[in-house]
Amino acid sequence: MRNNSVIVVGAGAAGCMAAVTAAQRGFDVTLFDKNEKIGRKLLITGKGRCNVTNNCDRDTLIRSVPVNARFLYSAFSAFSPQDTMDFFERAGVPLKTERGRRVFPQSDRSTDIIDAFFRRLRELHVRIVSESVTELILEDGSVKGVKTQRGEYPAQSVIIATGGCSYPQTGSDGFGYKLAQSAGHTIVPPLPSLIPIVTKETWCAELQGLSLRNVTLTLKNEKNKTLYSELGEMLFTHYGVTGPLVLSASAHIDLRRGGEYSLTIDLKPALTEEQLDARVLRDIEENLNKDFVNSLDALLPKKLIPVAVSLSGIDPHKKCNELTKQERRAFVSLLKHITLTFGGFRPIEEAIVTCGGVKVKEIDPKTMQSKLAANLYFAGEIIDVNAYTGGFNLQIAFSTGYLAASSLPKCGE
Repeated sequence: MRNNSVIVVGAGAAGCMAAVTAAQRGFDVTLFDKNEKIGRKLLITGKGRCNVTNNCDRDTLIRSVPVNARFLYSAFSAFSPQDTMDFFERAGVPLKTERGRRVFPQSDRSTDIIDAFFRRLRELHVRIVSESVTELILEDGSVKGVKTQRGEYPAQSVIIATGGCSYPQTGSDGFGYKLAQSAGHTIVPPLPSLIPIVTKETWCAELQGLSLRNVTLTLKNEKNKTLYSELGEMLFTHYGVTGPLVLSASAHIDLRRGGEYSLTIDLKPALTEEQLDARVLRDIEENLNKDFVNSLDALLPKKLIPVAVSLSGIDPHKKCNELTKQERRAFVSLLKHITLTFGGFRPIEEAIVTCGGVKVKEIDPKTMQSKLAANLYFAGEIIDVNAYTGGFNLQIAFSTGYLAASSLPKCGE
């Protein structure tokens, strides 16, 4: 065994950051990944643009993590969004901050992030091995290295950063859970998170492709308790809804507890019902001799008009001058409260991240070291933490990867 040797399993965001950080500290690092190239999942994040982080403070980060947020205090303190931005800027990737404080490469190319990691790994002489790790080498409750189909690789420390089980075609297929279990760890059953939602209402299919901006989406449970409410964007699909608001809302739906959920869309959040009623009344008075369905072009997207009128129960061909006050106010209320019923998630393979993984109580939050097996560390999505969309999940990966590598003891310490 080489002195100060470290093996990192998984060459995604967390694994690459861990490998770079360990190598910068003088460790002899080998990075394993079943893919021929590093960062396969990074390549598709942010629709190929790679939303590397969110330009916010630690408290905002914590509020953006609905699952096990307190576990990440030390990691976020050790490596902040500013540290992430500085890292990539120094690595030759100019960044920009967009709406919602989302941070992207100025080039809008995720390949720039992957290339930056690859350059640093090469400069630091990290060995990249394209092999699948099959098991951990365990002796007397201590990890001594890993095995692949080609043989054994001894090491003083091992960091598992294999991701969850979303997007398995990128190599994130859940095998890391088996490695963790072999060391005695409990796996919280993985469920999809940040995933499109299937609705019971079939009329969403009529709006397929329609994107709504500056709307408020509110998620409630069967007790009418608000679980999530935010202003932003969403998109209708043939099966239901997706987009940033929907993906973030999905993180609050716990399939383990069962229950029912509803999604309410406020199409005009900047207006009170009274203000919106005045606006609708003005449009009606300007189109008194028109059919109701033909009087709403200035108020709603064209594709949404027939669906909204149908949901209101108003005869679309009723003349505006025949519309009653009650009908108008009911229509206004509808625009502030379009309700969808949760019918399920899309397949877990479509999830951006997974909820579940290695139980956080079995990991030291100050070091990311296993409490059950010596010399074993975890980083990234394999841990039971997940956050909203907007760069927060990649920041979790970078922060935990950095903290794990920064906590590695050197030979003789």
